[in-house]
Amino acid sequence: MKFKALALCTSLLSAGVVFTSLPVVAQTPAAPRPQAPQISPEEALQKFSFFTTSVGLGKGANLGGLAGADAHCQALAKAAGAGNKTWRAYLSTQAADGKPAINARDRIGKGPWYNVKGALIANDVGHLHGDTVAQAQLGSNLTRNQALTEKGERVLGAGDTPNQHDILTGSKTDGTAFTDAADHTCKNYTSAAADGSAQVGHFDRTGGGNASWNSAHPSRGCGQENLVATGGAGLFYCFVAN
Repeated sequence: MKFKALALCTSLLSAGVVFTSLPVVAQTPAAPRPQAPQISPEEALQKFSFFTTSVGLGKGANLGGLAGADAHCQALAKAAGAGNKTWRAYLSTQAADGKPAINARDRIGKGPWYNVKGALIANDVGHLHGDTVAQAQLGSNLTRNQALTEKGERVLGAGDTPNQHDILTGSKTDGTAFTDAADHTCKNYTSAAADGSAQVGHFDRTGGGNASWNSAHPSRGCGQENLVATGGAGLFYCFVAN
């Protein structure tokens, strides 16, 4: 085969065929990936409008009702330098003692909301809850890496020790209150008894059957020890309502 190829080349050269090398094609360097815009601490604090509480009240699901929960949000936000805003706990209550139910989604303003580092959590209430098919497909940014505390720290989640991903909400997935006869709010956040229950979400969107940030499963009791035993610490979400 080598001799045949050599003979062919010799024949072609005799016939005046000129061999040229193929041009070298320069490779275009890959375009750099877009970087997230840098934001100053001052700008981040100005946008700051959402956090997961770094600590609970230490009384299980007894938060002193909505007023007590709101006050806790306000106090933690003030310590973080954002006490000039009106903060509300993301909690639903059920109808009781002649008072109507209150939906968590109706307590938190219109958005948009940003974490303490200036990262967008959701544009509005619909985006937060996935009200439309498009919004549900888009999904909010309330995730393990973005649902930070007011201190800018990540909450311990599934796989951490201890796991504290249970977040009190008392809500259905659409952010509204339960309307059946069962107690889903530990008596509207006034009970720390070993019995009773409050609906919780998973900020890390792991476990619970539906991986919901606001309505994964009911707690097994209302006391602090009960919440800890099932993966919680009496934490809840806070949003700016103004």
